[in-house]
Amino acid sequence: MTALSRARAGDDAAFGELVEPFRRELYVHCYRMLGSVQDAEDVLQETLTAAWRGLDGFGERASVRTWLYKIATNRCLNWLRDGERRPRTVPGFAPGVVPPEPTRMLEPIWLQPIPDTLLSGLPDDTPGPEARYERREAVSLAFVTAVQSLPPRQRAVLLLRDVLGYRAAEAAELLDMTEDAANALLRRARAVRFDATAPLPSPPSPRQRQAAAAFASAIEAGDVDAMVALLTDDAWLTMPPAPLAYQGHAAIAGFMRRVGLRGGRRHYRLVPAHANFQPAYGCYVSDDDDPVGHAHGVLVLTMTDERVSAFTRFIDNALLPFFGLPRRL
Repeated sequence: MTALSRARAGDDAAFGELVEPFRRELYVHCYRMLGSVQDAEDVLQETLTAAWRGLDGFGERASVRTWLYKIATNRCLNWLRDGERRPRTVPGFAPGVVPPEPTRMLEPIWLQPIPDTLLSGLPDDTPGPEARYERREAVSLAFVTAVQSLPPRQRAVLLLRDVLGYRAAEAAELLDMTEDAANALLRRARAVRFDATAPLPSPPSPRQRQAAAAFASAIEAGDVDAMVALLTDDAWLTMPPAPLAYQGHAAIAGFMRRVGLRGGRRHYRLVPAHANFQPAYGCYVSDDDDPVGHAHGVLVLTMTDERVSAFTRFIDNALLPFFGLPRRL
């Protein structure tokens, strides 16, 4: 008696045996679709519940994996269509803190980094003949950020085709649309400019890790000049979902002196972490003589050669449990 037959007979363990090999990759797919580790966790649970309830309707015309991806993708689309169920607010600055003029104003993007521990166990092989992105590229912060700029159905087609490698007819079937419609959505999705600074699909080199650590040490020391020396000339500072973006040495130095370090009154302690296969740090701040470091989100670095080409501040303490970080030091 197969695991599917036993699961249809109500065997919980058999259902677990059926879906467990795909749990982690489904979670990461939901993360790419939604840009949130919290929302991905919720939608994955919805997906598995729907699969359990819908076992009798699984006709085995496709593989279990493809059937689960169909459920997960459509659950993500429902989540996005419902306006995202978590309350969304753009964080402001503390009273009396006025940021300098930004280089650019962005559309708010509700995005979270994903800990590397949640990326372990993903398949290393190319998932299908249509795949354009390798495993590490497809979870880099630049890639996930670009995906979030797409309308939901374009997002789904791009991920099914270019990340998971499904053929055009298969992707159309998964999304209950014609092949022509799916191809049209894919053409529009591919027209989006994906950031050329996205990290290569390989772990940071030892020298890049040293440069990232030196950058973190400069922040802890409040040494803006040392920070700037480790940036590329065209580096970006962004703080999703805040719309302010700063590019270049002068703009980033001005922001850090006025807002990040509060003229020397604010101090940082950074705890090493890893997110999106990139160097990351849990941030803790204290003002003046306060001996306690209070959690202040997560910092993720994008490295180009041995310099920081982007650093992204996520001022969201809801991330801390996913990274195993405490609320205070």
